[in-house]
Amino acid sequence: MDRLVPLPDSISFEQAAAVMLQGLTAHYLVNDSHILKHGETVLIHACAGGVGLLLAQLCKLKGAKVLGIVSSPEKSELAKTIGKADECILTSDDWVKYTKESFAAKKKGVDVVYDSVGTTLRSSISAARIGGHVVFYGMANGNPECMLRKVILFLLTANFVVVDPRLLMDESKSLTGGDLWNVLTDHSERVKRSNELFQLIELGKLHVEIAKSFPLKDGAQAHDYLQSRKAVGKVLLIP
Repeated sequence: MDRLVPLPDSISFEQAAAVMLQGLTAHYLVNDSHILKHGETVLIHACAGGVGLLLAQLCKLKGAKVLGIVSSPEKSELAKTIGKADECILTSDDWVKYTKESFAAKKKGVDVVYDSVGTTLRSSISAARIGGHVVFYGMANGNPECMLRKVILFLLTANFVVVDPRLLMDESKSLTGGDLWNVLTDHSERVKRSNELFQLIELGKLHVEIAKSFPLKDGAQAHDYLQSRKAVGKVLLIP
């Protein structure tokens, strides 16, 4: 019962289902992992994804300037129209160089990078300005670059993430991990944060994109649709 959240009359079950998980993730990213301030510059990986579209909108509501990284020109348009991103750049382009020399040239990097990709972590650190912040909250494309190191004493192999602490120190950068379940600590916290999202939807300040709805019996079709990468926004299964 502690996971149940009351819905306002103006919020449909479909909207709630579409915003709950990824919306609450975006919410803690701008309010807890990095307390976003007006005028800051932000780099968002997968900006046209489920979290990315909501995160970009919340960043804009807080007065930030948003650069989104996307995989195609079509997704660039979606990140701008739905996510309200100021600019977008393709994953195939040199986004670190663009971030330093164009988007946030004055500071030679952005104030904060939101990285949900994983394998891009080292580059994300490079894209942050001196004194900047990287929030690492997902591994959609796999673990951050790792090296295998033998522990000869025990004849074991362990994984170590290649993030040089000296680099963080030399450039006064910070790296924060983020996980939603460390934030939703009790029922009151879940309700409070959900209500903040619902209020933004009611005021027309947060748009929740629903790509398509499928009957529960057509779950296999929904899975195929997700794998096709044609979906923009949430895919819902309706009982």
